[in-house]
Amino acid sequence: MTAGIDPVLSAPRPRFAETDAVSLASATFGVAAVSARNLGSERDQAFLLVGNVGDPLAVMKVSNPAESTAMLDMEALVVAHIARADPDLPVARPWPAPGVETTGAEGFRVRAEGCWVRMYDVMPGHGRRDPLTFDDEVLTAWGTTTARLSRATRGFFHHAGGRVMPWDVQHALTVRPMVPCIADPDWQATVHGALDRYEAVVSPVWSALRAQIVHGDLTTDNALVDNDGRVTGIVDFGDMSHSASIIDLVATLDSLGAGRSGAELLRVARLIIDGYERVLPLESVELAILGELWAARAAIGVAISSWRVEQGLEDAAFAERYNPTAMEMVDTLESVGWRLGPSRPPRRGALVARREVAFGPGMEALTYDEPIEVVSAEGVWLTASDGRRYLDMYNNVPCVGHAHPRVVEAIARQGRVLNTNLRYLHRDAIELAERLADRCPAELDTVVFVNSGSEANDLAWRMACAVTGRSGGLCTSFAYHGVTEAVAAFSPETWPSGYEPGHIGRWAPPDALRSAHLGPQGFTAAIDHLAGRGHGLAAVMLDGVLQSDGVLDPAADYVQDMVRRTHAAGGLWIADEVQGGHGRTGLGLWSFERFGVTPDFVTLGKPMGNGHPVAAVITRRSTAAAFGAAQGTFFSTFGGNQVSIAAASAVLDVLDDERVIERTAIVGEQLRTALHRVMINDDWVGDVRGVGLANAVEIVTDRTTNTPDPHQAETFKNALRRHGVLVGTTGPVGNVIKIRPPLAFHADHLVPFIDGWEAARSSVLMG
Repeated sequence: MTAGIDPVLSAPRPRFAETDAVSLASATFGVAAVSARNLGSERDQAFLLVGNVGDPLAVMKVSNPAESTAMLDMEALVVAHIARADPDLPVARPWPAPGVETTGAEGFRVRAEGCWVRMYDVMPGHGRRDPLTFDDEVLTAWGTTTARLSRATRGFFHHAGGRVMPWDVQHALTVRPMVPCIADPDWQATVHGALDRYEAVVSPVWSALRAQIVHGDLTTDNALVDNDGRVTGIVDFGDMSHSASIIDLVATLDSLGAGRSGAELLRVARLIIDGYERVLPLESVELAILGELWAARAAIGVAISSWRVEQGLEDAAFAERYNPTAMEMVDTLESVGWRLGPSRPPRRGALVARREVAFGPGMEALTYDEPIEVVSAEGVWLTASDGRRYLDMYNNVPCVGHAHPRVVEAIARQGRVLNTNLRYLHRDAIELAERLADRCPAELDTVVFVNSGSEANDLAWRMACAVTGRSGGLCTSFAYHGVTEAVAAFSPETWPSGYEPGHIGRWAPPDALRSAHLGPQGFTAAIDHLAGRGHGLAAVMLDGVLQSDGVLDPAADYVQDMVRRTHAAGGLWIADEVQGGHGRTGLGLWSFERFGVTPDFVTLGKPMGNGHPVAAVITRRSTAAAFGAAQGTFFSTFGGNQVSIAAASAVLDVLDDERVIERTAIVGEQLRTALHRVMINDDWVGDVRGVGLANAVEIVTDRTTNTPDPHQAETFKNALRRHGVLVGTTGPVGNVIKIRPPLAFHADHLVPFIDGWEAARSSVLMG
């Protein structure tokens, strides 16, 4: 026997005849049985005791003589623990021994004939049901029951759980000496292969897995089921040990997968996992190695059973009955690379070419000349498929940082409970609307939830047209406000050449670098031009940080004048906060706050849910009422759903708890100072500007003429990418380096940012 393994595995099991069992039951627990039926067991004996009218009376377990009393007591204690943790879980409970005056676990066992005897209630259901008869709902239910059992035992501990059981996959490598006992050489090779894979993939991450005392063997052999196959009784805790909690799921997969192979085996596995995750969602590391754990469990079963037969400890027909199906399962898992996801047809060719075919020519081009396949992200860091990390100075969508745990958990937690629409009372949606309104000027008291910034701007525009009875709109000369038909007209950044919608006017925002467009003339002329075409002004739409126009920071009095002129012309002001809101400026939650204006609409989008699709329009109650009177009530099926609201609420919480706005103001100033320092002598840098973490470096041919140089900007952007920093380009001709990291950006990130910037600068200067 391999050293360290629990000796019960190598000790012969008891050999009581059924007639002897009747006498033993009477002598130990006073059960007056007429007959007993041997239920079969790997290393113990279990008997169904029957009364004089054929009724089942109890189940008697006669333990292996080598079984420790600590293990038996642990079994009794865990059942009591489960009864408290999940009273509805159908677990077989032991009888207290007659005449024993103790409340301890030892009061559930009686010594007789050199063995410990225990008595249990008869649980309803049938034993050893063929899992091939289980339908999909039953398979899923098994997964749920397995998770409930793991959850019910996770608060339990006992010193006997430290036993070494080779069935416990954490000890998979201890069965290597047993592999030669497998008669079939091909099976030997398969088992060795599964153990090799375990050693290479699972062993290095085992210490990172969630651990607890586990049942260890929830299979069709150790559970009773009803006529459909649902678990009605969990009847054996003899393989308990302290291990990874996922081991219970592995045992269930191994048992219910018997007799299946190929795509059907994997489909069934996914159903079981679905049921499990309804109660206990798997962590990423658990999901990543689940296939290897399952294959190891199946391989262990073949090795142990073959060894026990060779040792004369068990009948071959009984011990090895599952070995052929176990080998089938291992072969299937190996054939799919140990992954349990749905099969996909193989695709050949470079990913870039496949993207072009799949998405078509209308899709926006990839950002860099050397495209990046991003596979994960955290905070302000993106990780590519080759393992390289990049400092993300580009993405404003994950407002409080990629994969922020507060937001991620809020989404997952709510998704497991409920996700429907606002036709039902929804406390969290109401509270979020109140919080948003509270952060706006008092006049803006009504919130409408939608799914994206485009939809928010679309709805605000519709409302403005309905309220004013007009059809003309105004935006900055290179603005971007969304993708719907209505707001694409407000997005000249995406207009095709020669396109100019007749109902939309544009004005050039102030260009401080070139001292151009500093007055109101262009704005006034645009309003007059609209009127001349028969379109009275309904609304002006402004992105408060003017990202697409080159990341500009107009003066407060300038914007105040524009708002006055808008209202004087009969129009309404839409503050588009998709780019500049949620603390981006460091001067308040909304970018319009620094201008000292009260807009008629505030529109929110991308950052609101940290990338989750949720958006909103905030306006006056009177405006919403007028819109409803003109066009009827508004409803969005997904707008304001519980999961989206959970994400948006979590973002506001993080902004407050982590003091993000205050930090953004400080680190934004530090960033601009650092950029000025490293580029002060570069004649091709026309300007470093910004507010908070909305910043820009304008690239020019020289500082004398300040002629935009989009080619140099593109070159520098790609040089930064090669040195581990991701930025974008923007502006009417694309000569402005856009620097807008997630607001998780800290002062500590300035060092890798400036290091990458200086390295890229040197590479560009050297050609």
